[in-house]
Amino acid sequence: MDLIAETIAAIRPLDETAMRAARERHDRLTKPRGSLGALEELGVRLAGVAGTCPPPLPAPAAVAVFAGDHGVHAQGVTPWPQEVTAQMVQNFLAGGAVVNAFARQAGAEVTVVDVGVKTELPPAPGLLVRKVASGTADMTQGPAMTSDEARRAVEVGIEIARDLVAAGNRCLITGDMGIANTTPSAALIAAFTGRSVEGVTGYGTGIDDLTHARKIKVVHTALARARTELPGHDGSDGADPRVASADPLAVLAQVGGLEHAAIAGFILGAAAQRVPVMLDGVIAGAAALVAAALARGARDYCVAGHRSAEPGHAAALWFLELRPLIDLEMRLGEGTGAVLALPVVSSAVRVLHEVATFDSAGVADKDAASPDGP
Repeated sequence: MDLIAETIAAIRPLDETAMRAARERHDRLTKPRGSLGALEELGVRLAGVAGTCPPPLPAPAAVAVFAGDHGVHAQGVTPWPQEVTAQMVQNFLAGGAVVNAFARQAGAEVTVVDVGVKTELPPAPGLLVRKVASGTADMTQGPAMTSDEARRAVEVGIEIARDLVAAGNRCLITGDMGIANTTPSAALIAAFTGRSVEGVTGYGTGIDDLTHARKIKVVHTALARARTELPGHDGSDGADPRVASADPLAVLAQVGGLEHAAIAGFILGAAAQRVPVMLDGVIAGAAALVAAALARGARDYCVAGHRSAEPGHAAALWFLELRPLIDLEMRLGEGTGAVLALPVVSSAVRVLHEVATFDSAGVADKDAASPDGP
């Protein structure tokens, strides 16, 4: 059995007994029932993830920033030069990026994984070189990756998740870096959700209207080309979730990125080990669609850290039925939105660990009061 199939086979449904115990415990805590809103259901789901109530605290937590370059950059979808990918990797390693600042605040460790940076990076602490290829090919001209490259990149993500959990981490956080990577993200989201290209293609790093229009055309072109290599499509505009779900790895190879593939594997690896994985923005959302198409149960192990300002991210979360924890109109990537939400996840778990029950605190529960009392 290959690594991807083995990992998918290891993913189990959430533990209903642990979830029921978490709901019952919430009802006994010294607070009105349901008063913590979505935080209560998050704690319940985390109990289901871990298979125990209360679930373990999501600490230590590890951010894996998967980095890769994109051949579609040649189509003028961003004003940023491709060299910025490697430059930002060096910034991550020096601790100078926003994700580093947020991770220090949250007590999370940042690891950078070179899964497809075009530039050869020198060895450095915190850098894992797992390069599958030196960037993807231009998806408007042909498949972004070979089938073997897509599979190998997914396997990299699985292996990184396994290693981080083996090192003692109890929460994994997705990060990404890749100039032009919102363009393949839009293509993947359109393919897996069936939403229109126009509806899921955003402004990325802040492009102007002319570049945005070009970006939409590029995504249309890539999906139309990919359609010819994906039999069974309905012929509309290259975005048919039935075809994408039937062969997600093929769609990933056609229009995805190496970091998308690795993050998809990272999600699968976390789910197989019953560890929650916090999703960042649109790149992680696109990758989660691939992971969920490969193993629907993987979705249950995902926590949407935030809602990105990118329209494709909202579409991905809608399709995955995931509720974002925060919405601050961020669109930076790197893992920033997910790391910023880590204290919310910790709070959902601490409630189940630390808040007293009515009985233990000697507090009267209105629902247990006698109907004949005062």
